[in-house]
Amino acid sequence: MREIWFWQRIVSPHMAGLASALVALGCRVTFAAEEELSAERARQGWITPRMPGVRLVLLPNRNAIRALIDAASPNTEHLCQGIRSNGRISVAQRDLARRGLHQWIVMETVDDSGLLGIVKREVYRRQLAAMAPCVSGLLAMGHRTPQWVIERGFDAANVFPFAYFLPDLTAEVKNHTVVASVFRFLFVGQLIQRKHLDGLIQALAMQPRRDFELWVVGSGPEEDHLRRLAGRTLPEKVKWMGRRNLPEIPEIMAQADCLVLPSLHDGWGAVVSEALLVGTPAVCSDACGAAGIVAASGKGGVFRLHDRAQLAALLASQIAGGTVTSGDRGRLASWASVLGAAAGARYLIEILNHRNGEAPRPAPPWNRGQN
Repeated sequence: MREIWFWQRIVSPHMAGLASALVALGCRVTFAAEEELSAERARQGWITPRMPGVRLVLLPNRNAIRALIDAASPNTEHLCQGIRSNGRISVAQRDLARRGLHQWIVMETVDDSGLLGIVKREVYRRQLAAMAPCVSGLLAMGHRTPQWVIERGFDAANVFPFAYFLPDLTAEVKNHTVVASVFRFLFVGQLIQRKHLDGLIQALAMQPRRDFELWVVGSGPEEDHLRRLAGRTLPEKVKWMGRRNLPEIPEIMAQADCLVLPSLHDGWGAVVSEALLVGTPAVCSDACGAAGIVAASGKGGVFRLHDRAQLAALLASQIAGGTVTSGDRGRLASWASVLGAAAGARYLIEILNHRNGEAPRPAPPWNRGQN
């Protein structure tokens, strides 16, 4: 039986579905985390996900990590979160190397903008070079990440595009016809500068047509500023829904015609995957890791960061296309099953089989067909 271990700082809902789906494929799965949920994530409405069949182990200290790794089977595969600022996971990575166990780096897009980016690129180049002899490969989250790590010197043969494969829907997406008389945009996320909601508000204010509305789900330190901006530029067009718990989000997304994620940087942007899984098209900046799956979906679109005119034009095209029909929603949701946990588990097994010399190199699920 194949044994796969996840090493994460928290029990992330973005990885929990994949862990459970691997169990369904007959794998023995261990999920090792520093804590179940951080206080910051709890304030954002996250909850600890259920993982049927997965062994959950918390990591209180270095000794506990060493004991776990010393007890692991020689044939186990270990998926480790990141290589920098990853807390006790770095301790696990050193102990995994000490024992010579198969470890993988799971890495999001790095924000290397500005002068600090020059330093980051060199730091990552050195750290990747130091770790390369100890790892089996790198699971690269985000459309730019594979090439970025290759440019830092990591062997391209051992870099595999990856994603946050979210839990599959427990029931088919219900037929849904938007009954509102206006086109409904949706933003879901923290109200912080990095998420760049002000850019979305300003792009919507440029629209010649006003038959739309914007729903905003989330809270944060920028809320007062954003409310004032929307009051001046989009009076009576924005519905502020506040923070919602994660299980509530899919139902809200299924009522929207287009999710927009205008972030200045997002290592992935799981809300994009969540929207596509319920059949809602997505628009995002090219600074979001999930931009690749938006392009692959054939719906919505990707705009260049800081190009407000391009974003405004993209939003205008969404409005002109009309509200999403139940048929369109069902077709997009059907395609987006390639982003679900079951598809992700199969893809991961294909990657492991390839790396072990047992199968050809697999293509990412979202690139295997057209929507």
